[in-house]
Amino acid sequence: MPRNKQKKKNNKIENLSQTILNILRKDHSQTFTYKQIAAKLQLDDPSSRNQIVKKLKDLQGKGTIQEIELGKYILTPSQNYYTGKVDIAGRGQGYIIVEDLEEDIYVNSKNLNKALNGDIVEVYVFKRKKGGKTEGEVTKILERKRTEFVGTIQVQENFAFVDVSDYKMYTDIFVPKNKINGAKNGEKVLVAMEDWPEKADSPLGNVLKVLGMPGEHNTEIHSILAQYGLPYEFPKEVEDYANKLDTSIKASEIKKRRDMRQALTFTIDPKDAKDFDDALSFEKMENGNYEIGIHIADVSHYVTPGNELDDEAYERATSVYLVDRVVPMLPEILSNNACSLRPNEEKYTFSAVFEITPKAEIKKQWFGRTVTYSDARFSYEEAQHIIENPKEEIHIIPANISIKDESYPVKNEIAAAILEMDRLAKVLRNNRMRAGAISFDKVEVKFILDEQNNPEGVYFKESKDANKLIEEFMLLANRSVAEFIGKQQPKKTFVYRVHDEPDDEKIAALENIIKRFGYKLNTKDKHSTATSMNKLLKDVQGKKEQNLIDTLAIRSMSKAMYTTHNIGHYGLAFDYYTHFTSPIRRYPDVMVHRLLQHYLDNGKSAKEEEYEEKCGHSSDMENLATNAERDSIKYMQIKYMQDHKDQDFLGVISGVTEWGIYVEIISNKCEGMVRLQDLTDDRYDFDREEYAVIGQRTKNVYQLGDEVYVKVKNADLVKKHLDFTMLGHRKDYKN
Repeated sequence: MPRNKQKKKNNKIENLSQTILNILRKDHSQTFTYKQIAAKLQLDDPSSRNQIVKKLKDLQGKGTIQEIELGKYILTPSQNYYTGKVDIAGRGQGYIIVEDLEEDIYVNSKNLNKALNGDIVEVYVFKRKKGGKTEGEVTKILERKRTEFVGTIQVQENFAFVDVSDYKMYTDIFVPKNKINGAKNGEKVLVAMEDWPEKADSPLGNVLKVLGMPGEHNTEIHSILAQYGLPYEFPKEVEDYANKLDTSIKASEIKKRRDMRQALTFTIDPKDAKDFDDALSFEKMENGNYEIGIHIADVSHYVTPGNELDDEAYERATSVYLVDRVVPMLPEILSNNACSLRPNEEKYTFSAVFEITPKAEIKKQWFGRTVTYSDARFSYEEAQHIIENPKEEIHIIPANISIKDESYPVKNEIAAAILEMDRLAKVLRNNRMRAGAISFDKVEVKFILDEQNNPEGVYFKESKDANKLIEEFMLLANRSVAEFIGKQQPKKTFVYRVHDEPDDEKIAALENIIKRFGYKLNTKDKHSTATSMNKLLKDVQGKKEQNLIDTLAIRSMSKAMYTTHNIGHYGLAFDYYTHFTSPIRRYPDVMVHRLLQHYLDNGKSAKEEEYEEKCGHSSDMENLATNAERDSIKYMQIKYMQDHKDQDFLGVISGVTEWGIYVEIISNKCEGMVRLQDLTDDRYDFDREEYAVIGQRTKNVYQLGDEVYVKVKNADLVKKHLDFTMLGHRKDYKN
């Protein structure tokens, strides 16, 4: 008898209630019998089955589960299921971001159930602690964010595994020997995740592409593109299709367009640009007003719905501007040739033409297809030289900024046009600022590269009057096109570029930080927030904290996006706004050209659902491209710092966390981290409220905004980590 009792005890299934609930929860819309549950647990002895039957009845009695047919059980419907997006934190734990919930749902690593960062999942909330975290378990993966990853392959005798570069990826990927695709040990590869069996610790994968050895320039740039699923070459059929296009200017096509070849027309672009999206024309009218045309490359003439070019352009949605190259949206035959508004060439264009008074008031507007001829091309530096020397009788472009590599004279009528358009642009800009627009003129970091793409130096690109001249007339065209369609009745489907008002919490967080530098914001209403934000951005110019505050101010704003639902553009203070002016490098502009022409031809409203989906895809691809661009700059900064390991740098503390101090170097904007464990003079505690770390013994404080000297400790190109050694506060530092 005692022996039987002992046997029964040994057969008792541990945590049976929780195990059954987990099975039912994972597929809460399905019914399960006791036999199916036993099979899932791989139990087939009578004792185990009896325990399962009893526990099912017990859970039914408590109301946790329901018997909806004889012997068929289902989890009692609950309000505790949500759909959200996974955000992986450290150590494989994560949070599920649910739009309708104020608080994110915490998920322990064991309850992620193979969900990866960015996946859309169903989550069951099982715990709501008072004053603690809302906790849950992933019950279903609804949509994988990505199935392709970049990592370093470790090849064993009969298999391999890929260690993924992304720190939010908490597992490596197992690759069978027959799916290694010739990759050698230690190489960077692009691997596809094919399956993740229930009992397996790691997913199974297949090497799609070998990228090269870590640390090599092309390997790292191609890795950045591959990581975001961005292509770096065109499929052969797309190139072939583009190369067969007839790109000649035909008399029969000119007849269908407004002929503006006689109007004085020129382009102003970056010195190294090859794709000239836009040109400006300028003519003085007899009544004293000006006719100013904003002429945009007519990409939609060549890229028509459904052709190979259109499909490829839609998938890419944007050109990607990496630190050493451009990955174009369109093949070169179009982007740098047929659609590029090059000097002394006739081109098909789509134009917004305005009659503007000397006070910059718009009297008339016209939109439509045109043919234009560009009389001249200028770089921003050349146009800036003309603007800064208005009284010269003959404008000579100096050789040191000339795109012709020698000094040359500018025709008087073109110089006069640039000067007058600069004056008008300043009036337009002032009007915009008075209406509540915010002026984000963030300094851009650029690298001087040698022939092997090694960084020889750093320079900062600032937006000057010539840049702002182009910007204002592009904004005028974009706003006017959006307003022209947006105000039509009945309402028509259109592609808008919208920007929501900033989130109150983000603005409050920004206020909290800037007060440490002696600044404040007036957030009484929308207009006062914008006005005080502009004052802040102006006040920090040239100060050590400028880049930090510029960055934080931009982050406090909502993200601009494409949609068919117009809510206006907060940052620009426009009720209507779109993207019309860059169809060579942005697919939404191609859609805008097509819709505008369709409505000019009295077409019916396009299908909103179809265009909303395209807008969503375009916004997503824009975000990926932005991340890739940011990663390529970070890569080049680390590469640059590798050659400056012996140098002491003055920097500003740009972030403080419980694990380290982030420092941005003033002279080159490179940001790295000083780990708290590497501060050897004391043991430092993190003070969240003060954005500081404080020494326990010395009471030494390192706080956000402090100026400190640092030295490079480690510059890891592969992991894209830059670690600094702290040398001390500026005031205490001695060379």
